[in-house]
Amino acid sequence: MKYNKLVRDQIPEIIRGKGKKPVTAVAKDNEYYVRLKKKLEEEVYEFFQSNNSEELADILEVVYAIAKTRGISVDNLEKIRIRKRTERGGFEKRLVLYEVK
Repeated sequence: MKYNKLVRDQIPEIIRGKGKKPVTAVAKDNEYYVRLKKKLEEEVYEFFQSNNSEELADILEVVYAIAKTRGISVDNLEKIRIRKRTERGGFEKRLVLYEVK
């Protein structure tokens, strides 16, 4: 079966453990970033389909990897999230903006 997608680090070992042979390569920097964005899209779609917390965790894993490629630590990413939340709020009020007149 062909996949041509970014996978988690332990996937080749898991495949070998099932008696199969994975064919892999290491993505170069720019390709890695492009594949991470594609992986994020895939994980978001899977979450939309399943509404499963496992998929939500997968989204976070990809977001953290993207942040790392951009030179942003998880701590810094969290600081940015908190700053934006402080300045603009979160989503607890469930506000829906229909129009600005």
